[in-house]
Amino acid sequence: MSLITLGIESSCDETGIALYQMGRGLLAHALYTQVAMHNEYGGVVPELASRDHVRRVIPLVRQVMREADVSLDQINVIAYTQGPGLGGALLVGASIANALAYALDIPTIGIHHLEGHLLSPLLSDPAPEFPFVALLVSGGHTQLMRVDGVGRYTLLGETLDDAAGEAFDKGAKLLGLSYPGGPALAKLAALGRPGLYKLPRPMLHSGDLDFSFSGLKTAVLTLVKQSDNDGQKILNEQTRADIACAVQEAIVDVLAHKAHAALAQTGLNQLVVAGGVGANQLLRSRLTEGIGKRGGKVFYPDLEFCTDNGAMIAFAGALRLAQQQGKKDYRFNVKPRWNLAEINTAT
Repeated sequence: MSLITLGIESSCDETGIALYQMGRGLLAHALYTQVAMHNEYGGVVPELASRDHVRRVIPLVRQVMREADVSLDQINVIAYTQGPGLGGALLVGASIANALAYALDIPTIGIHHLEGHLLSPLLSDPAPEFPFVALLVSGGHTQLMRVDGVGRYTLLGETLDDAAGEAFDKGAKLLGLSYPGGPALAKLAALGRPGLYKLPRPMLHSGDLDFSFSGLKTAVLTLVKQSDNDGQKILNEQTRADIACAVQEAIVDVLAHKAHAALAQTGLNQLVVAGGVGANQLLRSRLTEGIGKRGGKVFYPDLEFCTDNGAMIAFAGALRLAQQQGKKDYRFNVKPRWNLAEINTAT
């Protein structure tokens, strides 16, 4: 029988648990999001996030095992997010994973959070085949990677400052929208009039595959101040929607342009889009249509797997186990800052 991997994700503000079996696929998964708790503070509070993971991990593990009809003695390996992320939150998942694995006498595998996102579209049907270009877009990361296989990653370009998700969130905050800002801004942008406001597209024609979004935030701040109802500091709803539309258009234009350039530079015709911003419908339609016209194809994870989740960690763990990775010494550390290149097995 194929091995069963338990995946534990606790890098930030979502607790994700999943069971994956090679050959059968995803057996069950569950996710608890802390959005309601952090919304009161306008962003993630690390200490609160850590404490909530402590409360959620074990009940979610039990829930997933019941749904999959899997017992503890059937689990063969435990994969957990080792980094990057919030140090305290990572420690919760790592400590529970290693303690449980010690009790069961099975190996553990520490997974890079971005590798989980990068490989998550392989859970979908149809799935991309290696090699492909991956666009990783989230609240903390914006990168273009060439992916030749599991552990064979080449960085093509990345953000020099704010990530695309940060640009969405900061734009939303300037417009008085609630946390998390990205989905709220996209919803408001759907009511806006395209082209009414022109915002900069940073590094659009830089000649490389790097990104920059900090200047966009400054431009949005200036636009909001200029449009605040004659100094009353109150934007009417249509103006807010029009500005939201402009913010979204600017971010999507940059991401789409760089993705096209990455495919042209590598000579590949498959693009994988992963991370929370990958759920943005304008980005999806723009990429699918544009790359389709050039004979390429775009792959996305299912919407439920765009944000942080346990399924991507369990899946990445299963693929890593197939490469004879995993350990039984149960000493562990977490890596709040962890370069994806450090796990590269291409050389």
